Amino acid sequence: MFIINPYMAEAIKEAQKAMEKNEVPVGAVIVRNGQIISRAHNLRESKKQATYHAELIAIQDACEKLGTWRLDDCELYVTLEPCPMCAGAIINARISKVYFGAYDSKGGACGSVVDLLRKGTFNHSPEVYAGIMEEPCEELLKEFFKNLR
Repeated sequence: MFIINPYMAEAIKEAQKAMEKNEVPVGAVIVRNGQIISRAHNLRESKKQATYHAELIAIQDACEKLGTWRLDDCELYVTLEPCPMCAGAIINARISKVYFGAYDSKGGACGSVVDLLRKGTFNHSPEVYAGIMEEPCEELLKEFFKNLR
């Protein structure tokens, strides 16, 4: 049994949208002062763009909405452990907290393969919370890849 986190539940809804588009089911939301200000899901296949990860799209949207690149009062909820590219964007955007669901043993940059968000590694280090609603996040990924085969 797991505790339902309302923000991660919204990120899971985004991941489901990605799966409906035959995208790897990863969803993200950015929260500021208890309000979701940005939401996104993977669009790499649809847009034919390597950088269209859920986290990057959500960060770009949040920056546009807030009129700043500094998201230091924001939290990111994402269904899969961020990759190195997304970890770099999280650092550069100064996001204060990162919550992720499933671990990524092949590409995760928050402890699985490397830990780019570890305190003291770079000039900014967000707090990281792993395994938030891990089971439903993993199940979406398992279902997606099972259906590919």
